[in-house]
Amino acid sequence: MSIRRRIGATAIAITTGLTLLAGCSSGSPDTPDPNATDFSDRTLTIWDYESDDSAMGLAWAKAIDIFKDEHPGVTVVTEDQTFEQIQKNAKIILTGDDVPDVMEYNKGNATAGQLASQGLLTPLTDEVEARGWDDIITGGLATTAQYDDRGMMGSGDWYGITNYGEYVTVYYNKDMFAAQGIEVPTTYDEFITALQTFADAGITPLATAGAEYPLMQLWYQLVLAQVDRDWVDAYQLFDGDVDWQSPEMIAATDTLREWVTKGYIAADCAGLVAEDMGTAFIAGTYPIMVSGSWWFGRLQSEISYDWGQFLFPGAKLNIGSSGNLWVVPESAKNKDLAYDFIDATLRPEVQNILGEHGGLPVSGDPSTITDEATKLYTENFLTAVEGDQLAFYPDWPVAGFYDQLVSAFQSVVNDSKSSTDVLTTLGEFYESGKDDILNG
Repeated sequence: MSIRRRIGATAIAITTGLTLLAGCSSGSPDTPDPNATDFSDRTLTIWDYESDDSAMGLAWAKAIDIFKDEHPGVTVVTEDQTFEQIQKNAKIILTGDDVPDVMEYNKGNATAGQLASQGLLTPLTDEVEARGWDDIITGGLATTAQYDDRGMMGSGDWYGITNYGEYVTVYYNKDMFAAQGIEVPTTYDEFITALQTFADAGITPLATAGAEYPLMQLWYQLVLAQVDRDWVDAYQLFDGDVDWQSPEMIAATDTLREWVTKGYIAADCAGLVAEDMGTAFIAGTYPIMVSGSWWFGRLQSEISYDWGQFLFPGAKLNIGSSGNLWVVPESAKNKDLAYDFIDATLRPEVQNILGEHGGLPVSGDPSTITDEATKLYTENFLTAVEGDQLAFYPDWPVAGFYDQLVSAFQSVVNDSKSSTDVLTTLGEFYESGKDDILNG
């Protein structure tokens, strides 16, 4: 039997004790025998924040069907959360008595790494090795699944498993490009020429938003266009020092300011959220949107004009990583069932559903994808993975950095602080957080 529950934001926000979401207990307080084959009267509780009609939602529904076929008698309870709910309340949730058996969670030092270092997540290394998950999740995809005792990603035990990937790409309105006689740019200079052509025609070319992640990701992609893998390892993995006044950092920050002045970015974008950006692009207001693969399915279903996508021109590195992780809380009561569900999400039939719906499977077969736009989108991701181009996200290195980056680039767009001052403030916060992790 399957049960889907929707948990409201208010319910989580007002719960402060250790009995958060009481009634969602996932089974007996006794640890089940992992070798047992009688699954009667047991419950697997799953928390995720993907919509039912998304690529992940559709694929995971198939994984649940597989799980139920192989575990007769188990009741599967899936509870809808939101990204923000889990992001803000994870520690409270996981120190309580009633926790899910398996939960979707964000990856990186400041999220999964922090919970792992606090002993709130179950190490999965033995399961990874026994089930061969490390043969499927490799390279940069595995980086975000492993954390050391400080919560640093890239080494140590496995604490999460992904079954899909994600990356930031350039979405474009083919009709608007054709109207201005613009070809798809293949170099950074051609990209700038395209932006200027639109601006000269009185069209603001770039849809973005400064009150949430889009603007900081655009800045990070501008940095990535000038640096190499060693820089990424220093920034993300603390494998070296980061110069916050380097020419690359200054240039990327100055470029954002310049793009506002030249009309490439709307001056009011500092107050916009990601939804504003996406709906404006969908409506055909802007010809270009630099954002994540998580938009792909929605664009396919809602855009009425001809559109496409390409990797950021001229960059050898690209924002992206594994998708969110399946993690198993340390106090979960049905860990064996959680491991079996995770395993089901990596099955070929589940992975191919991800691929068919634009979900970027980690082990699917692109040849099974019939839609040409989806196939190109998937092939571009595989190109980034195989070329070791994925460079993660700008807010990952230290806890609380997301809010700092949002504020910083709002001030750049508003021209209220110099690039030097913005980067000095960011660097101080980054270095303090880095010191807490390394020497805490």
